Amino acid sequence: MQATAPHDAIGRSERATDTLDLRQARLMQLTLDRPATLGAGDPLPPFWHYLYFNPQIRASDLGPDGHERLGRFIPDFGLPRRMWAGGRVTIDAPLRLGETVEKVSTIRAIDEKTGRSGRLVFVTVDHDFSVNGQHRMRETQNIVYREPQGPGATPPPGQAAPTDAEFSRVVTPDQVMLFRYSALIFYGHRIHYDADYTRQVEGYPGLLVHGPLTATLLVDLGLAHLAGRRLAAFDIRAMQPLFAPTPFTVEGRKTQTGATLWARTPDGGTAMTVILHAAD
Repeated sequence: MQATAPHDAIGRSERATDTLDLRQARLMQLTLDRPATLGAGDPLPPFWHYLYFNPQIRASDLGPDGHERLGRFIPDFGLPRRMWAGGRVTIDAPLRLGETVEKVSTIRAIDEKTGRSGRLVFVTVDHDFSVNGQHRMRETQNIVYREPQGPGATPPPGQAAPTDAEFSRVVTPDQVMLFRYSALIFYGHRIHYDADYTRQVEGYPGLLVHGPLTATLLVDLGLAHLAGRRLAAFDIRAMQPLFAPTPFTVEGRKTQTGATLWARTPDGGTAMTVILHAAD
C-alpha cells in the first residue's frame, strides 16, 4: 500500500529471492558478443546481479512508458521520468552461479529539489545480498525522478572527458544489443527499444543505452587491468546519456587503489564514471 506522504516511505523494505541461473549469465555473455564460457559455481561478474531479482510485474501494472507504475515500493511523486544516477557497490564475497540469494531492498532517503529542468526527487535505495544468512554484497542505488521533457529540449552541456586514458575500447550499442539486455533484466522501459516513443514523447534523439549496461562495460574494462587484485568496491556516477547506434568509448587508467574509468560520448563529454577499489 502506498504511503500517505512520499517521505513516509523512508525505511520501507521488500525482499526477493532468486537462484543465479547459469543460462541467464551465459546469455549475458552472448549479448556482449563473447563466448558462453561461465560454469556452475563461477563468481557472478560484478554488476551482473541486474540479471536477477527483478520484480515480476504484470502487463496491466506497467505505465505508458513500459516501466512499472510507481506506488508499489517507490512512492508516486507525480514525476514520470526516471533516471538511474549510479551509486556504490561493496563486495565482501562474490555471489556464485547456482546459489540461491536473498536480496533485501530498503528506501534510505528521499530528497526533493528544484533544478533548471524543474522539480526533482532523489531516492536512495540500499540492496543487501546474502546467501544462507551470510552477507555477501551491498548496492546503494541512486534514482532521480523528473518532470517530462518534450521533443526538441536541449540537454545541459556536459563535463569534458579526461584525456589521460591508458586503455580504451569502442562500443557500438546497436538496437539488438539494447533489446537483448532489456529482455535479460525483464525491463520494459520503451526508451531502450521504441525509437518513435523515445523521440516523440521523451524528447531524446535516439534509443538510450541502459545505465547499468554502461556501468557493466566500464567495470569489466577496469577488471582486465587490476592484475588479479580482488575488487572490493566501486562507485558509479551517471552524468550524460548515451544513444544507440552511435559508437562510444569506454576508457580508463590504473590508480594505486584500483582504476578510474569513464565512458566518453561522441562529442567528448563524460557519460559515466566508475572508480574501482581493489582489496588491500
